[in-house]
Amino acid sequence: MEKQKFPKRKRIPVAVLGATGAVGQRFVSLLDNHPWFQVVALTGSDRAVGQKYADACHWILANPMPEWARDLTVVPTTPMKIDAPLVFSALPASAAREAEPLYAQSGIAVCSNASAFRREPDVPLLLPEVNPEHTQIVLKQKQTRDWLGYIITNPNCTITGLTITLKPLLESFGLKRVFIVSMQAVSGAGYPGVSSVDILGNVVPYIYENEEGNMEWEPRKMLGTLQNESLELANFDISAHANRVPVPEGHLVCLSVELQQPGTLSEVAEAMRNFLAPAISRDLPSAPKAVIHLRAEPDRPQPRLDIMAGNGMTTSVGRLRPDPIFDYKMVILSHNTIRGAAGGSLYNAELLVEQGFIP
Repeated sequence: MEKQKFPKRKRIPVAVLGATGAVGQRFVSLLDNHPWFQVVALTGSDRAVGQKYADACHWILANPMPEWARDLTVVPTTPMKIDAPLVFSALPASAAREAEPLYAQSGIAVCSNASAFRREPDVPLLLPEVNPEHTQIVLKQKQTRDWLGYIITNPNCTITGLTITLKPLLESFGLKRVFIVSMQAVSGAGYPGVSSVDILGNVVPYIYENEEGNMEWEPRKMLGTLQNESLELANFDISAHANRVPVPEGHLVCLSVELQQPGTLSEVAEAMRNFLAPAISRDLPSAPKAVIHLRAEPDRPQPRLDIMAGNGMTTSVGRLRPDPIFDYKMVILSHNTIRGAAGGSLYNAELLVEQGFIP
């Protein structure tokens, strides 16, 4: 596939926090030959610090570890010894809660995959296809917290594709009620993740404490509107069930939706098929050519076949049909460790560069 060309610019030095874990590895892989960013530091746990990355990291991705990463020495996440204006955080929530503010205080932009600050009113929960204007909240964040830098988060990987799908429906018809059932891949639990004894031949109807609460709340934050530097949540209800299934990668969500205004099946399909990211987000290096791929086959999307649509950044939607209780129902698939995690954070950082938040 022909690579898209971007205007030449001096590459920005970046670091990956928690680089040896599953999401950290995905960051390292996606940053390989990135046109705008160059990795200068990788951090890890006390066990990994001082080792070469190749020795400290049990690489679990199918594509090989980049050569430039192999000989980088893993450094501590704290205290900070990183000379870069931007860091990507793949830290667990507890570690992120402690470490990420230290970076923000010192003047560094933190693009976080962690859940630690997603519910903070002055921290953007960002999808460039959906709410690029929410980055303005960091101005208030820096002022009220007296930080030189700031924290931007990407959402729960399960509701990334869901929120992207809801965006054109909200814009075209409005939303009343949303009912979702997730089937979440085991990679969403990190590495080593879920025990094979627990998941093989099984479905576990539980993910984490308050997973379903987060699924019901986060889309409303991202689909909300800015009012005088404060964010007003979108006014519709969501009910969620979350399940872990024996699939390596790719989160499926079954969605039923009740619209505010009536729309025919073809109108709903066209709203999703024609949905474009806002102009400022549309041509960034990580932006997929198609935000939503609406499939017509009766048995698609499927994780095994469709998770790499748009290099893992496209949301696949299928089985669009009338719903006898709500208005319409459909199935949504997104790549949980690319679009829902590391790839989403890279896309967020590219937007920040384009908007001038990262020089």
